[in-house]
Amino acid sequence: MTPQEQEIEKMQSSITTELRAVFKANMKIFDWDIPENDDRKSAELIINVMQKAMDGLKEEIKAGKYDQY
Repeated sequence: MTPQEQEIEKMQSSITTELRAVFKANMKIFDWDIPENDDRKSAELIINVMQKAMDGLKEEIKAGKYDQY
């Protein structure tokens, strides 16, 4: 097992918790800003934006942007 794989095993729970926290924070903002908010629709929109951001990061990784981070 590589050092990176060992580290990700230790950090996986923390990364997941942080990602969920960002999602939930945005859900709260939608609830505060939109009267009679459709939570499911908000969740779908938020997760779509988060997925686009993740896809963008994947492309940056492929392009070598983080090779010398």
